[in-house]
Amino acid sequence: MKVWINGDAHELADGAGVVAALDAIGAPRQGVAVAVDAEVVPRAEWDATALTDGARVEVLTAVQGG
Repeated sequence: MKVWINGDAHELADGAGVVAALDAIGAPRQGVAVAVDAEVVPRAEWDATALTDGARVEVLTAVQGG
C-alpha cells in the first residue's frame, strides 16, 4: 500500500503500522511524535495502530531551544 510520510510517498506492506512507517524513514523511536491523518497517535498505541492505503503520516522530532 502507498502511504505518505512527511509528504513523501512510501510503499509499505498491507496492514503495516506506525512502527513500520518510522522504520521506512529511519526515524528513531525516542524523541518523536507521530500523527496519522492529522490525529496524534500516543506512543503506547504505535504498535497497535494500523495504517490504511493513502494514509498521511507526520513524524515530528522534538527539539530544544526557543
